Amino acid sequence: MDMRDALTTPLNSPSRVLFASLIGTTIEFFDFYIYATAAVLVFPKLFFPSADQASAMLQSFATFALAFIARPIGSALFGHFGDRVGRKATLVAALLTMGISTVVIGLLPTYAHIGVIAPFLLSLCRLGQGLGLGGEWGGAVLLATENAPKGKQAWYGMFPQLGAPIGFFIATGLFLWLTENMSDSAFFVWGWRVPFIASSVLVVVGLWMRLRLTETPAFARAMAQHERVKVPIFNVLTQHTRALIAGTFAALATFVIFYLMTVFALSWATSKLAYSRESFLIVQMVGVVFFAIFIPLSAWLADRRGNRFTMMLATVLIFAFGIAYAPLFAHNGMLFMVMGMCVVGITYGPLGAVLAQMFPTAVRYTGASLAFNMAGIFGASLAPYLATWLARTYGLDYVGYYLSAAAVLSMLALMLRPRPVAQVDGEG
Repeated sequence: MDMRDALTTPLNSPSRVLFASLIGTTIEFFDFYIYATAAVLVFPKLFFPSADQASAMLQSFATFALAFIARPIGSALFGHFGDRVGRKATLVAALLTMGISTVVIGLLPTYAHIGVIAPFLLSLCRLGQGLGLGGEWGGAVLLATENAPKGKQAWYGMFPQLGAPIGFFIATGLFLWLTENMSDSAFFVWGWRVPFIASSVLVVVGLWMRLRLTETPAFARAMAQHERVKVPIFNVLTQHTRALIAGTFAALATFVIFYLMTVFALSWATSKLAYSRESFLIVQMVGVVFFAIFIPLSAWLADRRGNRFTMMLATVLIFAFGIAYAPLFAHNGMLFMVMGMCVVGITYGPLGAVLAQMFPTAVRYTGASLAFNMAGIFGASLAPYLATWLARTYGLDYVGYYLSAAAVLSMLALMLRPRPVAQVDGEG
């Protein structure tokens, strides 16, 4: 592609860009949430039945954590091709990796049929989910922000983030419908498989939309100006180390609060607070509505007051919520969920634009994805496991202290982050 071809590449329409970025992360988070829900409700009984209840839950959470270990590998792999070949093709490959892994989980035989091979195969599929997610999020954010008009980077960048509450709402609603419309025996025999297999429909829609896209203007310019680097991850690790570290810890509290409000909260509420799984899934779905409302509100604020200001405000709120976490959870589950999900929405809105602005176009896919997914390792992979251990050993108050400590680290990272490399927009 020469300079003229690159600069005259047809622009994607805003509606196509935003829907393509939204549908991909909706599928991504739908896949992850059905796994997270099954990790609490299904897998301890069907894939780890030889252990006692507490040990089975912890083993199930360990497989949940595997995807977060695979995510940085996916970031490096898909980020390499995203920065070398292009955003479009890489996004298609990431979506296929994620989608196929999820569908296969729905087809796996259980421990009762093949013994210890069952949890091994489950772990392999979970790794596949992690690899796909490692490449999906960064590409979706860049698809949005690199096509954004000047001054609307946070607004465009929040559309991939909206995939989180939408995916959660669909996944939780489907599990809730299944558990309310079939017996426990039917649910554990075949009902739990339905969400995993049904995700194939969403994948087809996502692929159709993404194959219709053209390349982003920012990447087209980078190609025309020969700005690409041979090994993007090496460039990120050696020349953008500060940005990588700052981005990782800036996103830390976002991951911790999200998984304490979803996976851990569902597990603790149904095992220790006398909620039925159906009643608490309804509580979570109400909370997710507020999650979805506050994502665009925080993006609107970020475009007017700055991404860094909005992220710092969200981090202060996360710290305060950590102090109130235990008493709220123990005494008013609905208020706890609504307040927590409002805070999650505020921190989710500007996150994509914050991380994208830390890296130049030539390594932006790799850098932003790696920072996001390294934060996933430190902030999410162990969150359900560590929170369960803290709550059982020291009490629920210490889960809140854990969240507040994560907020302190994120605040320090935001204060010490390097200046944004450039505005991330389609033409400016």
